Amino acid sequence: MIQLLPALEAGGVERSTLEIAAALVARGDRAIVVSAGGRLLPALQALGAEHVTLEIGRKSPLVLRHLGALRKLLAQADIVHARSRLPAWMAWLALRGLRGARPHFVTTAHGLNSVSRYSAIMTRGERVICVSNTVKAYWLQHYPNADPARFTVIPRGIDPALFPHALHPDTEARARLAQQYSQLGGQGPLLLLPGRGTRLKGHADAITLLEGLRERGIDARLWMLGARQRGREAYLQELQQQLQGKGLQDYALLAEPTSTMPQAYAASDLVLQLSRKPEAFGRTVIEALSVGRPVLGWAHGGVGELLAELLPKGAIPAFDQEQLAAAAQALLASPPSLPQAQPYTLRAMQEATLMLYDTLES
Repeated sequence: MIQLLPALEAGGVERSTLEIAAALVARGDRAIVVSAGGRLLPALQALGAEHVTLEIGRKSPLVLRHLGALRKLLAQADIVHARSRLPAWMAWLALRGLRGARPHFVTTAHGLNSVSRYSAIMTRGERVICVSNTVKAYWLQHYPNADPARFTVIPRGIDPALFPHALHPDTEARARLAQQYSQLGGQGPLLLLPGRGTRLKGHADAITLLEGLRERGIDARLWMLGARQRGREAYLQELQQQLQGKGLQDYALLAEPTSTMPQAYAASDLVLQLSRKPEAFGRTVIEALSVGRPVLGWAHGGVGELLAELLPKGAIPAFDQEQLAAAAQALLASPPSLPQAQPYTLRAMQEATLMLYDTLES
């Protein structure tokens, strides 16, 4: 089985590639990944998977020089699984040039890509995997000629053992955090907004929420984890100015990314998912709920879909700041009962994907 993607850097596409490679190897199958390589390559090889280095995601006419090598490689496969648009086009062209029996062609729509003939290649798989119902509805709406029977939803998932349930409140985790960052001390609730340093993640909305809660007499603090990134200095300065203009600079922290997200969730009282642009899935939601922390987010995209199913009280009409503040106050005053278990597990995703492969070969 061959998976194709542009590179093995950080991201949901790369993570899913490694997770399926691990499942294939575990059951004794040969797993090959084609990409330009990257920092996750050692992790892939440690799983027992193979890697072939081809720059099939480079947006240049020079990418076509890899077509011959790719065609020879794909001729050995039973299934070819493309996870990105340009690699999918490369696979499509390579498969068209094969004589005799061709491997099955599978695609995964990981996101809500721009609508174009270029993107339409993702609808041409014998099976089109969508990571949420939101993604499936989006692609079928914008590509009405696509065959709905080829589309199937296989949600992404987490390993619950990596996000274990933590008692609430976790006073030790909060105390350690407050010792490190004075802005996150105090006796009031801690709001956590995980996300990259980009306007799309809704940092400004979180700051407005903090202001609203404090105006209601709640000694809330805001931890914007992952916002502080190299190359984002102008945006960070903009957020700092917003905090200072509202007098909130002593109650909020713009922090670097962390490798210990379970502990970050455990230290918080309420997790925010305020992306201004609808997301395809919303992994933050299931991670936080697994640790036992309620999530508050805009009710659009994959985040809205997950919250509607798992925590309806946390789904707020997009960009309604009044309802956001009211819901936050309610959730903090009376923490809701959270699902003890949820279906979005890594194992379920792996098993469903392998079953799809097996169905094609049967």
